[in-house]
Amino acid sequence: MKKLFLIIIISIASISVVRSQDFKYEIGAGAGIGFYMGDINPSKIFRKPGAVFGAVFRRNLNYRWAIKCDLATSGIKGDTRGMSNVFPGRADYIFKRQLIDMGAQAEFNFFHYGWGYSYLGTKRFSPYLLVGVGITAVPKKGDGYFSLNIPIGVGLKYKLAERWNIGFEFSMRKSLGDKLDGKVLDDPYKIQSSAFKNTDWYSFTWFTITYDFGRKKTICNNL
Repeated sequence: MKKLFLIIIISIASISVVRSQDFKYEIGAGAGIGFYMGDINPSKIFRKPGAVFGAVFRRNLNYRWAIKCDLATSGIKGDTRGMSNVFPGRADYIFKRQLIDMGAQAEFNFFHYGWGYSYLGTKRFSPYLLVGVGITAVPKKGDGYFSLNIPIGVGLKYKLAERWNIGFEFSMRKSLGDKLDGKVLDDPYKIQSSAFKNTDWYSFTWFTITYDFGRKKTICNNL
């Protein structure tokens, strides 16, 4: 009788594990707003926002770590009128550009993020930190732009269902160049910008939705 009871318990546990299998990958899309900070806007967040749209791919390494790749486009703009900073000759500058961002980031989840496996302490939601490297491009004839960028940010992810996730993310992306806002604003004060000094930033604040696929292999330990 004891052996029969043990077999039943093990069978139920096995079914639960099968139904709660993890997935290696996520793919989806995101949308939100982006803004620029640089020579025209040195400190005000969410000034002159533009729309952000993009695609997201994530490789879940384990419950805490993931690698995310994204490809997005964002409108950015700036206007010196009404700003406190004064440019040489008291000139006013206005710009509007469409950038393309492509990059990869490492994500660290504060909680064990997953579906099922309660005995491992997994949760359906988790805040996370991200840091990575990317490429910024503005495809504009005569005044285009191409540079590396360093994204850093925070986010929150939540599992709607076993395969569906939604997320909210805020990130700042430091461009390693000073021409994101156009050649005319490349070091306007002539103080010799470098990769980590007096360069431009931009930000993404967006919502994402992703779908899990690619089941992880499970190991069966025979008694």
